[in-house]
Amino acid sequence: MRNVGGIAQTEAQKSSDLFMKCQYLDEITGGRGVVFATGTPISNSMVELYTIQRYLQYRTLSEMDMLHFDDWAAAFGETITAIELSPEGSGYRAKTRFAKFYNLPELMSTFKLVADIQTADMLNLPVPKANFHTEVIRPSELQQEMIKGLAERAEDIRRGGVDPKVDNMLRITNDGRKLALDMRLINPLAADDPEGKVSVCAGNVYHIWEQTAKQRGTQLVFCDLSTPKGDGSFNVYDDLKNKLMAAGVPEDEIAYIHDANTEARKKELFAKMRSGQVRILMGSTQKMGAGTNVQDPLVALHDVDCPWRPSDLAQRLGRIVRQGNQNEEVDIYRYVTEGTFDAYLYQLVENKQKFIAQIMTSKSPVRVADDIDETALSYSEIKALATGNPLIIEKCNLDMEVGKLNVLKANHLSQKYALEEMVLKKYPKMIRGLKQRILGYEQDAHLAELHPKPKEGFAGITLMGKEVAEKEAAGKAIIDICTTMTGSGTAERIGAYRGFFLSITYDGAKNEYQLHLKGTLSHTTALGADVFGNITCIDNVIDGISGKLKKVRSELADTEKQMKNAKTEMNAPFAKEDELKEKEARLKELNILLNMDEKDRSLIDETPEEEPGPVRSRKCALTR
Repeated sequence: MRNVGGIAQTEAQKSSDLFMKCQYLDEITGGRGVVFATGTPISNSMVELYTIQRYLQYRTLSEMDMLHFDDWAAAFGETITAIELSPEGSGYRAKTRFAKFYNLPELMSTFKLVADIQTADMLNLPVPKANFHTEVIRPSELQQEMIKGLAERAEDIRRGGVDPKVDNMLRITNDGRKLALDMRLINPLAADDPEGKVSVCAGNVYHIWEQTAKQRGTQLVFCDLSTPKGDGSFNVYDDLKNKLMAAGVPEDEIAYIHDANTEARKKELFAKMRSGQVRILMGSTQKMGAGTNVQDPLVALHDVDCPWRPSDLAQRLGRIVRQGNQNEEVDIYRYVTEGTFDAYLYQLVENKQKFIAQIMTSKSPVRVADDIDETALSYSEIKALATGNPLIIEKCNLDMEVGKLNVLKANHLSQKYALEEMVLKKYPKMIRGLKQRILGYEQDAHLAELHPKPKEGFAGITLMGKEVAEKEAAGKAIIDICTTMTGSGTAERIGAYRGFFLSITYDGAKNEYQLHLKGTLSHTTALGADVFGNITCIDNVIDGISGKLKKVRSELADTEKQMKNAKTEMNAPFAKEDELKEKEARLKELNILLNMDEKDRSLIDETPEEEPGPVRSRKCALTR
């Protein structure tokens, strides 16, 4: 598969090495020698689930003819093309990505042969409540000029007139990330923006530091870009530290995770954080993510930049929303610069999170899924806020609403098809069968009435061609017949009783002899070693036919009623069809308006002549 976002075409040597070792261990242990353990098994794209299955379920994939990724993706995934923000952050483009998955129950049942998934809602751990805050920073004039420059560079590259060694999309991407964080990372001569991302973050950190002075509350600041190099060049870490010190925070209460470059130093630093001696710790996701256990007094966490993977955000969040945190509530701050690369980054994380949320869930997966869960929705809101375009905000809301309505419609159609199957095939077949059974029970009940059990004495029984008039003798004769059977599974006719023919079989699974009474229908009872008990059981079966007749008649009435209700439900239209059509039409309009790959950008830059519809505010997106 080519030209699909998130699907790499290359392989890594260490991955091939691990694969061969897994194959070797499986050979010598019968597939039981490898255990993978992780908190974020699917961290970036759908390829990872296939990769994990290839490591741990190679034989299973082989049996399913899904060793090749294209075969696996054809069975479980679908690529869709959608309008998304272009990497330079100024326009929109069509991009093909994996975003919809089919046959999820089968995929997850196969995956769970080797996976034990434990999610937060299953574990219900005692963790603090997280309050999320999104700080939207307006870009400076210099940043806005630089954004236009990135767009022009990208356009030149797309036209094919630029040597990749001189400029390429990866370099633009890197510049876009730096630009969203701080202009001085691209141009060291640029002035410090007092309203910029670092200044806003410093203000929040200081405010919380001051508020939690009595309890010695601590904070984590995550920033993957612009880590300290110690060569005197500008970096966000030193700039943030200087701003905090200028505000009044003692230098010894601020630390970098990069300074703890040995296990001993790291252990000492973590101890200082837990005791409140160091109250502000800065680091990258790679160095300060998994394994950083300083949650005890943590009151706030700051995401200064957005990482590439949802798992990185999950790892950051896991440092504070964690068992052992002494606070009932904690604050998570995420900083986005409006109209910059931040919007694209959060969009990427949103697309990746869609897939992960469908797979890593404690709930039973639906057959088809492409909806966004709450985590992805918060990313979507951040994307909408960062663009600063009211049409994007409306589009995000409509995407969410149309997605939910499509899921409801799909469920409605699935239910309709299931009801059609039942009305046309299942219920008629059940009704025919019940009517035949009723007719049989009626005839057998009539036969039982013609040959009633006497109030005193014994009605007499014919066994192996002989008439037996005594009840005890009849019981012994039946047991004797059982002892002489060869164990064949076929029924052997042995006589007649009260108008019913008698036959005996041996059930090997239940290890019991069974006596069958044949009238119009066949009625069965298990035989035991009690001489009189067997005759009583036979009488109870015959006397119970009228009760079974009533039960089947009631079952027929219920089935006919269910069929009538199913016909009514089957013909009922989708209740929200009009709402779905209206929102799909508006969404189509917005996609056309937001397609800035067209040369005429006035549709976006200027107010459309027609009213674009109600603009959803951030509050609406959250409550919706």
